[in-house]
Amino acid sequence: MKTSSQRTVWREGREGSDELAEEVPVAFEYNGISHAVMLATPADLEDFAVGFSLSEGIVAGRGDIFGIEVAEAANGITLQIEIAGGDFMRLKERRRSLAGRTGCGLCGTESLTQVLRDIAPLPGRTEFPVEALYAGMAALPARQALQQATGAAHAACRVTRDGCVGLVREDVGRHNALDKTLGAIVREGIDASVDALIITSRASLEMVQKAAALRIGTLAAVSAPTAAAVRQAQQLNLALYGFLRGERCVAYTEPLRAEAAA
Repeated sequence: MKTSSQRTVWREGREGSDELAEEVPVAFEYNGISHAVMLATPADLEDFAVGFSLSEGIVAGRGDIFGIEVAEAANGITLQIEIAGGDFMRLKERRRSLAGRTGCGLCGTESLTQVLRDIAPLPGRTEFPVEALYAGMAALPARQALQQATGAAHAACRVTRDGCVGLVREDVGRHNALDKTLGAIVREGIDASVDALIITSRASLEMVQKAAALRIGTLAAVSAPTAAAVRQAQQLNLALYGFLRGERCVAYTEPLRAEAAA
């Protein structure tokens, strides 16, 4: 499916054209059972399937995903994901419906106990160089093809300690973009535990949980984090940055990291 399409528009009374980002319903189906429907950009769907499955704790590891089929239909796309029997049994026990809006995050959660997931804190680690975040943020816009064409897409990417950007994924939903990048990291077999993630959005509690679930210890957002995200990052020993713009940012966890970002 196309990720964007042209539409006739009128600017100040003059007819022209505009490129619009596509969003379609994407259904996640595990072992033949429907689990969630998200509105998303129809690209990098295998990455989306892997990233969502792992970051949501549906499977314990990449090896528990046995197969992914992308089934297109007139009314949307179904990701048919085959997972290990033990994971599927746990999924049925805590099954929730996420018929949601674009990158809805926690909408549809059935109980308060499902919001704060049981994620082990990250181990102590070497501070991520803030200069690498600046370099990554400077390089990212040139890699955002859909955003440049439409102005309607979020992005997430991996940044290494020397400031190199890779595995840029875009989506109309910020959670979706992050899941796609996380899935790409796993599918490439990359150990990203010493790397960082940059997201072109605010940082919510669930985005902190997604990064920590895949054992990535640094998350930097272009906009602000929420208070809940900061509290969760502190509890999970994750370095959280916001307002990453130019060569400035705000550090929200750990004094040493805050001094490095000043």
